[in-house]
Amino acid sequence: MRFLLMDTCGSEGSVVLADTELAEAIVAAEVLPGRTASERLVPAVRRVMESCGWRLGELAAVAVVHGPGSFTGVRVGLSAAKGLSEAGSVPLIAVSRLALLAATAGGDPVHAVLDAGRGEFYYGRYSGHRCLREALLTGEEVSVAAAGGTVVVCETKAAEALAGLEPRVVAEPDAADALAFAVERAAAKKFDDAALLDANYLRRTDAEIFAKPKSLVR
Repeated sequence: MRFLLMDTCGSEGSVVLADTELAEAIVAAEVLPGRTASERLVPAVRRVMESCGWRLGELAAVAVVHGPGSFTGVRVGLSAAKGLSEAGSVPLIAVSRLALLAATAGGDPVHAVLDAGRGEFYYGRYSGHRCLREALLTGEEVSVAAAGGTVVVCETKAAEALAGLEPRVVAEPDAADALAFAVERAAAKKFDDAALLDANYLRRTDAEIFAKPKSLVR
């Protein structure tokens, strides 16, 4: 199966082509330095596709990391993935960035944490590739939710803020890390509806914002 994989959520973006029928599945890759995804993503996709002589219609799916992360990066990546999926009439697969982060660590459960700014964190609890919970939490809430299991982060700021949890610090996930999820989803024919798919921003609901403080419950 051939896949186009894209990630524009983090400090760097990436575009990857993968063919699972080859011994080395990753066929081509391009990094989008810094916060340049909005300008470089589509040209990068065109370059890697042309370099390999691939056409959109040959893909098993277009897979995109749809957040959480940079607001602009998430929006750009998801919009491009939807457009390419429609243009090539190929399925669309969206993967959470927290899922990619959790997959880098062993253990069950795994608590993946990303810095969300202003003292808050994107938090995900995973068992293998299965999402048990994702939420936007304060540092105190993360400390309670992540008690037990392995805590994994990819940012120095998150590692320092959650030092008491002894987090495992790993490299920031990229588009290539979404391949295992894409293969699994494609084999099961569990695709996303481009018309209904939204970015994974993990914002708090109005009810959570205006709720009176309560004691934390695991």
